[in-house]
Amino acid sequence: MRFACPILLGAALLAGPAAAQTGGTAIPPATIGRTISLGTATPGGGFPLYGNAFAEVMNAADPLATIVPRNTKGSSENIPLLEKGELDLALVAGEPAYEAFAGISRAPARLKILTAIYSNPGLFVVRADSPYKTIRDLVGQPVAFGAKGSGLPILARYMLDGLGLKQDEDFKAVYLDRAGDGPAMVEDGRVAALWGAGIGWPGFAAVASGPSGARFIAPDVEEMARIRAKHGFLKPLLVPAGSYPKQTAPIASLGSWSFVLTREDLPDDVAYRLAKSLHDVEATFCKKLAQACETTASNTIAAAPKAELIHPGAMKYFREIGVVK
Repeated sequence: MRFACPILLGAALLAGPAAAQTGGTAIPPATIGRTISLGTATPGGGFPLYGNAFAEVMNAADPLATIVPRNTKGSSENIPLLEKGELDLALVAGEPAYEAFAGISRAPARLKILTAIYSNPGLFVVRADSPYKTIRDLVGQPVAFGAKGSGLPILARYMLDGLGLKQDEDFKAVYLDRAGDGPAMVEDGRVAALWGAGIGWPGFAAVASGPSGARFIAPDVEEMARIRAKHGFLKPLLVPAGSYPKQTAPIASLGSWSFVLTREDLPDDVAYRLAKSLHDVEATFCKKLAQACETTASNTIAAAPKAELIHPGAMKYFREIGVVK
């Protein structure tokens, strides 16, 4: 069975063109009562936060489809679950997606992109009263690099490799069972720093809101040039001022875009409806969750490594609204 949750078969939509239109674009027929599974990650991280909000706004937008979020181990588990048809949709960080599509240490994935979700500028966070101010200051220190199976440790590996550093040799690397455990470990000194990524990421917000406050550590200009010379798929990204409590200046770093990926055989009509619903609720989604402000049709076209990786159903809708020709 291709859907992780049951599909309740019903009659096809028989309404005429006027009844089938919202926002000026006709919605193609689709099966009624479709339940769509969405893989996220471990509790306390950015993916469950985003995935729950995604499901809420999407379910409100289209009563004919019910998206059900499911906690997983993160990107590294979500990709094979999609390939086996045990998930319909899943949140996947940019680096695991890059490796899967490129066939690095595996066969190339045949999954598809439904939407780009948000950019992931990678950073370390430390207590504001700590002595650590640069990445080199953290060498030899215990550092929490994220949850096992998530994309965060992979992003860190690429970033550090560009600086000639090895994650598991030059640092006392800690991998979390739950993403939400990291902030407390920074606060009580079990780790010197927590690695994370994104705008409004819960782990960073928790440290910045804590009694000691936060200091963020990113590669400097020379370090970013070195990293990009070796790993050019990492892009310059910016964390705007005010993204976290008491963060008064923007922070420049490197990273990539995370995606909602679909299983290869997700029907075109389902992907079309999902893309349309998401476009219709872009403003609502942004008001609900800061990270979602980057979830747009135009960002999806810009962030996809190749246009052919976008699901044909979603691409059909993007052409209809003029985002792509």
